[in-house]
Amino acid sequence: MSDTPDPLLKPPAGQAEAPAREHLEFKAVLLLAFMLVLVVGSALYVMYARGVFDSTQKLVLISEDSEGVVVGMDLTFSGFPIGRVRRIELAEDGKARIVVDVASKDAHWLRESSVFTLVRGLVGSTNIRAYSGLLTDPQLPDGAVRTVLQGDAAGEVPKLIAAAKDLIETLNGLAGSSGALGTSLGNLQVLTTRLNGSGGALTVLLGGEAEAKKLLLTLDRSNALLAKLDGMAAKADTQVFGDKGVMPETRATVVQLNALLGEARNSLKKVDAVLVEAQAVGANAREATTDLGTLRGEVEASLRKVDSLVNEINRKWPFARDTEVKLP
Repeated sequence: MSDTPDPLLKPPAGQAEAPAREHLEFKAVLLLAFMLVLVVGSALYVMYARGVFDSTQKLVLISEDSEGVVVGMDLTFSGFPIGRVRRIELAEDGKARIVVDVASKDAHWLRESSVFTLVRGLVGSTNIRAYSGLLTDPQLPDGAVRTVLQGDAAGEVPKLIAAAKDLIETLNGLAGSSGALGTSLGNLQVLTTRLNGSGGALTVLLGGEAEAKKLLLTLDRSNALLAKLDGMAAKADTQVFGDKGVMPETRATVVQLNALLGEARNSLKKVDAVLVEAQAVGANAREATTDLGTLRGEVEASLRKVDSLVNEINRKWPFARDTEVKLP
């Protein structure tokens, strides 16, 4: 027989299962290694996303207590996380020291004048917030220690309950029968009864039904008087503005008066023309008067010369009288 195995013959069972088992073991090792790499990579990514590998600076917040504060809590600024609580420890004076790691890229938001608050709400977790009013102040240094301001909403609940109790007692006193509100409601009921009565609102306003009747009677008389006044006004309108009233006659008189004024205006124009002519005649008379004055002066001068000549003749004439008076 030949030593060459017959291909039609199956190998023994042990020799066939050994390579398959080794192949499965190799796949299992690869799968475990891949899972390990995936878990380590996920952890590293989470640490990177949480900023574990980012450079940080230290900030210490001093609080009366650390109730509600846990490691890993965010320090927020304007709603954005800029730091994370790394450690909580008890100081020598009994106060809580909250050590916060602030990312170096966000540290510029914290200034010397920044304020830190620790707020505990009725619903939800505790929050640590930072407020920077003046961003021009110097930046907060590394390792700075600041006191945190605490606000506990749950601590206001007893005060709120006490205030609500006082308010309820005050409302009960007002709404009682002897209270101001009860008395006002009673008066309002009496007022409603009077309004529903025969006199209605007039009874309430005037204080009694008799006064309301007097007012109604006065209103009736006023209405009658107003009706008479309307009739008188209609008659006056007819007499004044009617066809034969005062106003049409007055309008005709005004028309006639306008015509007379027009005629008078024309007469005045004629008088103005006569006055102009009279002024011209007066001017001529003044010129004549001036000439007469000059002529009179010349005549008077001639008369004086004649008079002087007559006197000279009388003096030189032989039969002239001696006008000299001789004294003894």
